[in-house]
Amino acid sequence: MLQTGHIAGAQRQAVAAAPLHPRSCRVHGAPGRFVAKAAKRTAARVERKLAAAINASVAVEQKPATPALFANGGGGGGTRVMIIGGDGYCGWATALHLSARGYEVSIVDNLCRRQFDLTLGLDTLTPIATIHDRVRTWGEISGRHIDLQIGDICDWEFLSQAVTGFKPDAIVHFGEQRSAPYSMIDRQRAVFTQHNNVIGNINVMFAIKELAPDCHLVKLGTMGEYGTPNIDIEEGFITINHNGRSDTLPYPKQGNSFYHLSKIHDSHNIHFATKAWKLAATDLNQGVVYGVRTDETVAHPALINRYDYDGIFGTALNRFVVQAAVGHPLTVYGKGGQTRGFLDIRDTVRCIQIAIDNPANNGEFRVFNQFTEQFSVNQLADIVTREGKKLGITVEVQNVPNPRVEAEEHYYNAKHSKLQDLGLEPHLLQDSMVDSLLEFVIEYKDRCKMELIKPAVDWRKAGVKVNTMGAAVAAQ
Repeated sequence: MLQTGHIAGAQRQAVAAAPLHPRSCRVHGAPGRFVAKAAKRTAARVERKLAAAINASVAVEQKPATPALFANGGGGGGTRVMIIGGDGYCGWATALHLSARGYEVSIVDNLCRRQFDLTLGLDTLTPIATIHDRVRTWGEISGRHIDLQIGDICDWEFLSQAVTGFKPDAIVHFGEQRSAPYSMIDRQRAVFTQHNNVIGNINVMFAIKELAPDCHLVKLGTMGEYGTPNIDIEEGFITINHNGRSDTLPYPKQGNSFYHLSKIHDSHNIHFATKAWKLAATDLNQGVVYGVRTDETVAHPALINRYDYDGIFGTALNRFVVQAAVGHPLTVYGKGGQTRGFLDIRDTVRCIQIAIDNPANNGEFRVFNQFTEQFSVNQLADIVTREGKKLGITVEVQNVPNPRVEAEEHYYNAKHSKLQDLGLEPHLLQDSMVDSLLEFVIEYKDRCKMELIKPAVDWRKAGVKVNTMGAAVAAQ
């Protein structure tokens, strides 16, 4: 039984102890002062939320019929959730979100995302702690334990032991190489992306079939699987009338990189497994995620999330905000009419919780389009320019040759109602959100490496020669 009085005291002591252990998180100069101030500003609010979550989880253990614990969704009630890729951008925020709400969480990660940075010379704008220090700090602040298992899901022996040992009720699968540009660096990265993503996902499905048949698979896909068709994009399936006959079929997929194609292969494989093995699976086709703050990741400097701004792993809005903060022109690829779905990282973690709380049935392949708004690249640039002006920042926009092979002007209307029907209350991209993100990034702008901003990976030039040293920095 959790001792909540002791936990609350531990929270106060941990948050008050702003200076980090030397190994926890390297924070120097102005960024360090900013993080400490952010931690103090949010300490009371986070402590209340964490204490409420912990008390609620105890109540769930004592009274299984306890109603919803939060206005925006229920508590975990001890549901065991394995998060593959839990050290990454979306995975870390999700792990803390679920843990704070009473779910029993296990992070499985091979730490390859950190290795990519070391190999290519990249770095997160925010100074992130090691995964071991992250998990330890979370335990000290919240009193909640997160299980940590370091290993590769492409290694069947490791994965089978992890699943057998933890016995998950749900597996959230973030653990894939997530960057389209990375998959187009050279032959080596294209092969790695396909092998890592497709084989790892197949291993996860076999693990559920053989070791945890009642486990619900929540798989992170991408809206990029659909491409940019000249018709509305449905949520996973489309009804077709052809030559007098009708059928509902998986929506056609048009991948735009070896990364996107790996996600398409995953979706097809999962769909097959639900039919052949009666697996329960939810495929979340996620849009472009922006933001960095959740209630839990700002609770302590050692819990801060990563923030990528480079041309390989940085997403559009996050990149534009950094470029504005450091005085670099916003790099709009081509004509800038490319339109995509976007969502706040706070909605990402909530969508995962909703999928877990409302599992698919055995034998069901369920598809949700996970985004809240859609914007063109030009619209994003306009928003950042306008909000930068309010903060006294002069923002320029520069159209650069498009390194990708894609339509630069196109029709785009994607359906995305299913998650909202289940209770998602979106955080829309308000002006205040962009202002907050700009102010946050300004505090860290001294960590920005200007040479990493321009795109260096060209879809047309991917070859068999290993291009490690030319992938991150564009040729002058």
